[in-house]
Amino acid sequence: MTPTHNTSHKVDLDSRQINQDLDLGIHYTKEKTSLKLWSLDAKRIIWRIYSNGSGGSLLFEVLLKSKGNGIWDAEIDKDLDDLYYTIQVEGEEGWLNQVPDIYAKSTGINGIRGYIFDSNKTYPDGWGNDSYVKLKRYTDAVLYEMSIRDFTIHPDSGVENSGLFLGLTEQNTQNSYGQSTGLDHLVELGITHVHLLPVADFVSIDEKLPKDKYNWGYDPLNFNTLEGAYSTAPENGLKRMIEFKKMVLALHKKGIGVVLDVVYNHTGLIKNNYFEELYPGYYFRKYSDGTLSNASGCGNELATEKEMVRKYIIDSLKFWCENYHIDGFRFDLMGIYDIETMNIIQEELRAINPSILLYGEGWSADKSVLEENQRAVKANTSKLQNIACFSDEFRDTLKGNQFNSNSLGFISGLQNQEESLKKAIIGGLEHTQINNTLIPQQNWANNAAQVVNYFSCHDDYTIYDKLSLVTPSEQNSSKILRVKLALAITLFSQGIPFLHSGVELLRSKEGIQNSYKSPDFINQIKWSDKKGEIKNLSSYLRNLIKIRKEISEFRLSEIENIEEVISFSEDYIPGIVNFSMNISSKNRWNIHKLTVVFSNHTEILPLNISNEHSFQLDIESLQLKEIRPDISINIKPLSTSIFVCL
Repeated sequence: MTPTHNTSHKVDLDSRQINQDLDLGIHYTKEKTSLKLWSLDAKRIIWRIYSNGSGGSLLFEVLLKSKGNGIWDAEIDKDLDDLYYTIQVEGEEGWLNQVPDIYAKSTGINGIRGYIFDSNKTYPDGWGNDSYVKLKRYTDAVLYEMSIRDFTIHPDSGVENSGLFLGLTEQNTQNSYGQSTGLDHLVELGITHVHLLPVADFVSIDEKLPKDKYNWGYDPLNFNTLEGAYSTAPENGLKRMIEFKKMVLALHKKGIGVVLDVVYNHTGLIKNNYFEELYPGYYFRKYSDGTLSNASGCGNELATEKEMVRKYIIDSLKFWCENYHIDGFRFDLMGIYDIETMNIIQEELRAINPSILLYGEGWSADKSVLEENQRAVKANTSKLQNIACFSDEFRDTLKGNQFNSNSLGFISGLQNQEESLKKAIIGGLEHTQINNTLIPQQNWANNAAQVVNYFSCHDDYTIYDKLSLVTPSEQNSSKILRVKLALAITLFSQGIPFLHSGVELLRSKEGIQNSYKSPDFINQIKWSDKKGEIKNLSSYLRNLIKIRKEISEFRLSEIENIEEVISFSEDYIPGIVNFSMNISSKNRWNIHKLTVVFSNHTEILPLNISNEHSFQLDIESLQLKEIRPDISINIKPLSTSIFVCL
């Protein structure tokens, strides 16, 4: 196959005209409802109105009128509130299938018909006073990735609406041991944002039987519509919107922002996806022989560089921001998107919410017809504006190579990782005390605010399962120490910390590496585990977050500030990384300098600490403990130690 673009389609409209004039989709008022579509090669388009989201009676149908340049529209002078609709396009080879329009804002069950509604009916009490979660700087965020279903579906969650949007609105929920769960657990931890696995309508779950099958949702169907399986009434196009807004409102009231995992890189259906039913052959990248480019690894990829694809993605993101008060977006396989589109996205969204978080995977799953120098891969991060990428170097430094299940990292005891860990601590940026010749990774970010630090997420093994592979004979108590070490490195490094839900509960997926369609008993957060040592692990994470929030020097952004504030120990000890920070920000302990020591040794080690450090900050209690000058400092096994000057 020759890697060239398919150029068989006509030139798109001018982008400025598109953005100003084309308000596509359904527009409802009590007096009339209008529909506007773009399909350049359509011969005719029928708009059908139904009483129900599936089945039921056809009430009437209307032919859309062509306005030229591929624009079609129609108006119906009736009140169509609470009715459903489809469109059907006649193309070059005859009539295509009935589908919702791609701009549908809600649908009936299983997303087969669009839903017409009065938006005023979607506002829960207090919605008018709701606002975005504000950030002074993007490195102030602490991200917590979770699935709506996983987080509350466990029988011991104490949540009535388990596995649903409303499950995250419930307060005072507890497990059978009296520990907080659900929303209260998030508040207890102190995270700033939840990162939700896809909540837009996806293919793989039958909403009529939502508990019979599991899927993460990376197989999108309707990009502007909420997944009905997370609603108490999947057949009701209105309820899913109300319930989702109640969830956003409940989180915002607790000061927690909402980030959506979005999947505009491909569609779940290949042949009969809704883009193809509207305008065959336009929306996807193709090779010159007509075969689909497949950088998603799922059979297709959207041509984000095309003007009307770009417009669609931007319109969709703006809809989520404006109508659901979304605080950020994580772009699945962002390496498929073109750079120009990503930069326009950030410009448009920051005009709505200056604090919005934008980050993504700086890679793709396979080769793309679009050249890499045009795509938002990690190597091109310097070309992106206010957009962050996941640091796979940080991940691999801590836990071992992603593609080798048995590989070791710093937290599992690998030696000679000290320079890589120092690089990770400063957000992968430059520092004169780091020997770059010993580090495989190259610089790729403009500043630490473009770096998302993580060691586990929904993909691959949980950190507990990974440790169980590489340290199979260790007791849980030692594994907990290793997890604590990973958490401390993540919270005390420059960049944006990202946490996988349940890491603080020693989450296991029974050794399943890719659990995207595994049943609930594999994927669920097991709330009955929040006791004993694991409860203490949760408290430890809470305290790490408190320290990060208290001392702003852990949340720097610009490279010159990092160089001024952070210095590394000149003493080389394998398995030890030791750095100091000058503290000018106000904090509860009145610290003006601190030294952090990370150790992956399994035995106690003596360490020389400068005499100016007169106290140790105990992470478990957040209390200062005086250091006696006549007693040598011993570093505990698999630990993080903080020594301070007042």
